[in-house]
Amino acid sequence: MAGMSRTRKRTGATRRHAPTRRHVPSRRWRFDWSCFDRWLDRVVTLAVITALLVGGTALVLHLVL
Repeated sequence: MAGMSRTRKRTGATRRHAPTRRHVPSRRWRFDWSCFDRWLDRVVTLAVITALLVGGTALVLHLVL
């Protein structure tokens, strides 16, 4: 250990225990993006299915009539 003082405490890969996690107070006003993503996925899925049904119906009616 050239150039390192003996009194200096080593950190990093030499730790034998996991670092402690500090408690972060939860914020009730914080927006939950995962919930928004789930609803957005549902809306997009519904819009795509509706567009496919309308397009398929229009194609069938165009070919038949």
